[in-house]
Amino acid sequence: MKKKWSVLLCSLLLVGMLAACGKEENAAPVTTEPATTTDSTTPAATEESGKHADGSYYAEGEFDAASGWKPYIVLTVKDGKIATADWNFVSNKGGPDKKALDKAGKYGMKEKGNAQANWYEQAASAEKFLIDKQDPAAITLNAEGKTDAITGVSIHVSDLANLSKKALDAGPAEPGTYKDGSYHAEGDQFDPESGWKSTVDLTVANGKIIYAFYSGVNEAGDDKQAYSIEGKYGMKEKGGSASEWHEEAQAAEAFLIEKQDPAALAVNAEGKTDAITGVTIHVADFVTLSEKALEGAK
Repeated sequence: MKKKWSVLLCSLLLVGMLAACGKEENAAPVTTEPATTTDSTTPAATEESGKHADGSYYAEGEFDAASGWKPYIVLTVKDGKIATADWNFVSNKGGPDKKALDKAGKYGMKEKGNAQANWYEQAASAEKFLIDKQDPAAITLNAEGKTDAITGVSIHVSDLANLSKKALDAGPAEPGTYKDGSYHAEGDQFDPESGWKSTVDLTVANGKIIYAFYSGVNEAGDDKQAYSIEGKYGMKEKGGSASEWHEEAQAAEAFLIEKQDPAALAVNAEGKTDAITGVTIHVADFVTLSEKALEGAK
């Protein structure tokens, strides 16, 4: 009888050991498979790490000495992705931004240069490419600053790639309250004494005034700032001034860009101001015309 109980006990122990071994073999794939499978987790982590904070992004370049154009870009990010891109330029000679000028038929790459598409159309294609790829580095550049990555785009796109990266690296930029665009205002008539009619050109990007050009035009069609730069106005030579007219006008422009409000430039009864050191020219027209131009930006 004792022998029978011993055999039965050994049999039960053997069955238990085999069951335990079976459980370990069946459990092994459950515990090790997730550790070696990354397909389900890697994309989500990559997307999360590549997202940008929602908001507006802005960057600008410098004026090109040859062309006189200065590039800038405004990006908006929504749900972590680039949703819109506005790549544009302003001119050191005043006037509308490059897109507005081109849309008005005054840049003329197709008409004058036999291009397949006008500048603003090619710029739109380049902006769309950036939005599709979500990465400025996808705009590969050759030595000329052009790209073969975007079909039908023959213009220089180095500014688009570089400024997009600069804007995204800098992080969101607080937008202003104005409506983006180019704005122009001018006097009603030529001044009977000076012969000049004042003009103001403003460009707004990301809701802020990023560019201001205060000048004038005479009946001969001369631009007042250019006239002064060429030494024909002669405030220093003829009037003993410390600065030329265009230099003082540019100081007034910089003041407006800093303050973002023409009303910040207080004017006395003579139409001059004490708000800007070294500025002795009449700036009343600059204030009045800037306010007039910005009426369309509200």
